[in-house]
Amino acid sequence: MTEIQQDIRELDKEQLQQFCLQHAQQAYRAKQISQWLWKKNVSRFDEMKNIPKELQKDLSNSFIINKLKILEVQTSKDKCQKYLLQLFDGNLLEMVLIPAQKRVTVCISSQSGCALGCSFCATAKMGLRRNLSHYEIYEQVFLATELAVEHYGHGISNIVLMGMGEPLCNFNSIVRAIRLLTKDEGLNLSPERITLSTAGLCENIKRLADSNLGIKLAISLHSAIQSKREKIMPIAVANPLSELSAALSYFHSKTKQRIIVEYLLLSHFNDSLEDAKALAIFCKSFPVKVNIIHYNHAENSPFSPSQLQDTQIFIDFLTSKNMLVMERNSRGQDIDAACGQLAGKTGIY
Repeated sequence: MTEIQQDIRELDKEQLQQFCLQHAQQAYRAKQISQWLWKKNVSRFDEMKNIPKELQKDLSNSFIINKLKILEVQTSKDKCQKYLLQLFDGNLLEMVLIPAQKRVTVCISSQSGCALGCSFCATAKMGLRRNLSHYEIYEQVFLATELAVEHYGHGISNIVLMGMGEPLCNFNSIVRAIRLLTKDEGLNLSPERITLSTAGLCENIKRLADSNLGIKLAISLHSAIQSKREKIMPIAVANPLSELSAALSYFHSKTKQRIIVEYLLLSHFNDSLEDAKALAIFCKSFPVKVNIIHYNHAENSPFSPSQLQDTQIFIDFLTSKNMLVMERNSRGQDIDAACGQLAGKTGIY
């Protein structure tokens, strides 16, 4: 049986240094190799031009560099682009570029599929295929930067972990990827440009606060009434609103950051005045910005978007309580690239 080679990007700085020393190379070669991997995103060891040929050969004999492969690209009428990417083992994920004036946001994935089973989300129908490694998360951003320059004339301005998967179910890889993205050895991006969206894993929200990453946190709430939230988000059973509120309060106390509350309005389910009042009460414990999201239909879904009048009443009540509310316009619906639609119409799943 052929042994599967390890991806070299799994090694940390010390392990890479140790490899160089074991192969009669000076320790500084590890830094050179890292620069080729993380700043140049090379796909082959012979592309590492300042690395001795002998070391290139040793690296090639010991490791592999698995790259993301673009299988399909869809462009929406509003210029969003959705990319279907293939991992080295054949599993799939999706990434979306969202242009707006002189900014480009990339929506990246943390898992192939998702295990949480939220009833309004198309990705849930895939189930969980696997977690992404830290370098597969990182490479999406590198790839997105190149694609943004090619298609929009400038690089990405913001990163949102709102694609396939629950980021906090892949905690260690997410933290390692973010550290690389925001450090000089990687892309040296500002952590303030990164937003992580979670369905609400309370213990890992607190771990994230303790990690001191400096990123923004968004909570996919969608109901501040426990019984309703449990109906659409099974994770709410083990992570009830009382514990979620405490976890978000802890995050704010550690980071001093305003929490982004994402609220998907579903007609005759969570868009009543009673629902708005419950949301206002929930948000009293920490400073928030509420993003009102219009529902984007997923195939075989029982839900429909909130009616315009109901939406306005809901928003008006929140603003009357001096809450910061943003009505978020969906982008890329015609190619199933909008919130909750990933894993839709690719024709490949």
